[in-house]
Amino acid sequence: HTLSSSVSSLCRSANKHKPWIETEYQGIVMENDNTVLLNPPLFALDKDAPLHYAGEICGFRVHNGPSGSGSVQFEAVVLDRSTGEGLVRSKDFTIQAYDCGEGPDGVNSKKSHKATVHVRVNDVNEFSPVFVEHRYEASVPEGRLFDRIVRVEALDADCSPQYSQICFYDIITPNVPFAIDNDGNIKNTEPLDSKRQRVHTFWVTAFDCGKNRAQADTQVVITVKPSCKPGWIGWTKRVEYTPGSGSIPLFPSLHLETCEETVWNIQATVELQTGHIGKGCDRDSYSDRSVRRLCGAVRGEVDLLPPPSPAANWTSALPTLPSSDSSLVFSFNGSNHVAMVPDSVVSALSGDHFTLQLWMRRGGSNIQPATTQTRGSRKDEETIVCSTVKNDDSFSHYSLSVHGCRLSLFYWPDVSAARPVKFLWKLEQVCDSEWHHLSLSVQFPSVTLYVDGVTFDPALIHDNGAIPNPAPHQRMFIGACWGNTLKFMLSESTTDASSDNLPSHFYVGGYHGLLSGVTVRPGSVEPHSVVECLYACREGLDFGDLETLGSGMKVHVNPSQSVLVLEGDDIESFNRAVQQVTYRNSLRFATPGVRPLKLTTSLRCFNEESCLSLKQLEGYLVVLQPDAPQISLSGVGPHLARPAPEFEGPRGVPLFPELRIVCSLSHAVNTAAQGMEGGALMSDAVAHTLDGCEVQPLGEELNPEREELLVDMDVVRERGLEIINTTAYIAITGAESISVYEDVLRSVRYRLAKGSARFERRFRLSCSEMNGRYTSNELTLEVNFLHSLDSLYHPSHLLASQQQFLHPSHHAGELSGHTLPNPHRNSVVPGAATVIIMVCVGFLVVMVILGVFRIRSIHRRGEDSRGGAKEGSSQWDDSALTIIVNPMESYESRMGISADTEGEGEEDEEVAESPEDASDDQRIIIKKEGRDGNARRY
Repeated sequence: HTLSSSVSSLCRSANKHKPWIETEYQGIVMENDNTVLLNPPLFALDKDAPLHYAGEICGFRVHNGPSGSGSVQFEAVVLDRSTGEGLVRSKDFTIQAYDCGEGPDGVNSKKSHKATVHVRVNDVNEFSPVFVEHRYEASVPEGRLFDRIVRVEALDADCSPQYSQICFYDIITPNVPFAIDNDGNIKNTEPLDSKRQRVHTFWVTAFDCGKNRAQADTQVVITVKPSCKPGWIGWTKRVEYTPGSGSIPLFPSLHLETCEETVWNIQATVELQTGHIGKGCDRDSYSDRSVRRLCGAVRGEVDLLPPPSPAANWTSALPTLPSSDSSLVFSFNGSNHVAMVPDSVVSALSGDHFTLQLWMRRGGSNIQPATTQTRGSRKDEETIVCSTVKNDDSFSHYSLSVHGCRLSLFYWPDVSAARPVKFLWKLEQVCDSEWHHLSLSVQFPSVTLYVDGVTFDPALIHDNGAIPNPAPHQRMFIGACWGNTLKFMLSESTTDASSDNLPSHFYVGGYHGLLSGVTVRPGSVEPHSVVECLYACREGLDFGDLETLGSGMKVHVNPSQSVLVLEGDDIESFNRAVQQVTYRNSLRFATPGVRPLKLTTSLRCFNEESCLSLKQLEGYLVVLQPDAPQISLSGVGPHLARPAPEFEGPRGVPLFPELRIVCSLSHAVNTAAQGMEGGALMSDAVAHTLDGCEVQPLGEELNPEREELLVDMDVVRERGLEIINTTAYIAITGAESISVYEDVLRSVRYRLAKGSARFERRFRLSCSEMNGRYTSNELTLEVNFLHSLDSLYHPSHLLASQQQFLHPSHHAGELSGHTLPNPHRNSVVPGAATVIIMVCVGFLVVMVILGVFRIRSIHRRGEDSRGGAKEGSSQWDDSALTIIVNPMESYESRMGISADTEGEGEEDEEVAESPEDASDDQRIIIKKEGRDGNARRY
């Protein structure tokens, strides 16, 4: 503060002079203190001194500032009158000295000039810095250095520049990649990596110029954003599917990043590749006929490409390829690979109402290109089926062909009168080199086409006008159609022509690709529900919940459910929709393997020049191995023994009367959750459908003149099953329940011709499901034929018994474990027992002769010695000899049947029964007492 003061000196005596003070003072006042320290010190001098009163300073008067307005902020007091020392206290003031005047009353006092005093107030550092915010947050992209990320600010309530200013800031958290300057600007000292650390948190403090630290530190949080790369985030390359899981989301955490680019249309295409799984996708693994039964299809179809056999030899010249679903696949090279169906089969296909069904794949692998060009007016078309069929008094003609991506049906209701009509479909499925199923239902003039279970209407129907009429001769070709030369040959001859010995130039429109399951069923057509059941894929892409689909979103799935398309304009809604895309597989035993997965995205922006371009994402879906079913055959012993006459009866003997079939699933159980160590397998009985069982004789095939296997055909036909009965095996096929197969197999009987009984025959039984994918255990049954003794004494039987005896290893233990059907155990005896009886009888005769001879010899010596008292100790004492022969003992021990105990307790028996006396028991017992008197049995 600047003060001006004037001091007047008052003197009691002659007051001639004014008091003197400095013209200007510098004053400092300390905060919280009212004393002003002046420089120089405040002293007033008077020239009238040392006069009493006149030379003394009585006081100081403080005036206002130079402007003369405002209240006085300072006051001046006199400390010593004689010296004129004064003191200024803090007030705004002007100062002037005055003397004491003339006398005690200060009359005629004199005033000095006014002096200006400059006062400076010294501030005390009583306040600490305070941050404006308690928490500072910022976010920066990774990989760059910044001059300033965020600025912190602190304030100080002190008034002086020394203590009110913030001199510097400090980061008190150690080892952080950040620095701060004196103005509070924070920067990074090294490039930041979001993968290494996404969020950095540290503390900052502030100091004023008096070195007072901030009252409370502030927190700084810096988030590192990944480098913005437009594309999908959260893509998982491998997705696993456990069979039986239903539907699972494919992209549960996937979202699209556009880096703040404004887009107005987004389209994403998800593609699931299943062409390598079976025929285009995962379907029921049963055979085509079995699937037709399961879907309730009408019976009566005729297989135009059956497996080669003596009865179906028109497919023997066609090359075949292996198939993952065990079906038979035929390849056609567009030239000489043609199947000519015989008239005996074609004649059953008359009528203008029929259904043509087939699996096709254009091109295909392992197919050699045609070496001879086809000829004719339709050389650019590839003919699949070409047929002329007799209908009562007229002939109808049709041909199914492909040309590029077009499928055409050329139909001629009456080759002698009506003009042909051509139905045309434009389909991508016929030119994508993938497996597809075609079902063509003809109810002329109505024609319906199903491709993979989806209906397609003809794109074009037109009348072809006047075309040369086909020859009115019944014939059908698969893989081509006949040319003019062959047409002339067939019109001139009524005999069948074989496609094997016809040159390729007789054919036109050769088909190049793969065919399988080509069938024709005359009569009414299949309903749509049956066709969809037969050939719809059991796996594919799906959308989780359409109700959650945001506004402006569209979803499209192709008929085979292998392609799903999403379209929208809002990124958030689009991300939610992508996470709802699912994979489903309704099969209990899904086909395991890898399904490639692709995601293609296209964006449309307001600024087309800078619009984002996203690369295609590729991954794969892995279908894990399902829990394999355990098919168990039981209830049949390893041996079946019956008297030979029972096998020679009109119905034979049932082989599996007590057969039981059980199917169960074994799966892993988490025993740790149950307080158990390790893991375990749990088996659950489930209801399954078998599709085939086979009974096969082991060793030699059946001799049709001596033996045969019989099946109750009424039961087989009633259940709609098929049977193949040959000398090598009997096969029962068709998808049916386990109980049905049990009934059919229990009716299988084995019958022999009269006098054809042998001693054993072995059979093996096995079953399967899923077209042989899962098989049961092999149940082996050994059949033994029991012969009576009367028949065994016949020379021929005796010879056979001797042959059996010479080779005992083939029949050792053949009757072990049996319970003979006849309760009288001596009614039938195996052939080996006959040999034992004969040997024992011979041995008995020899022993009797030797015994008699020995007794007579001893008797003679006794007479010669006249009762000598001594006999050699080495002589044989046979007085206690008893011979007992039991020919059934070995047989009974092997059969597990306890021997009749009759007579076993008679240890003193000494009389040997003759064979004639033992005819009832069929046994001879040899018994000998040892020196200890105990009986020994051999």
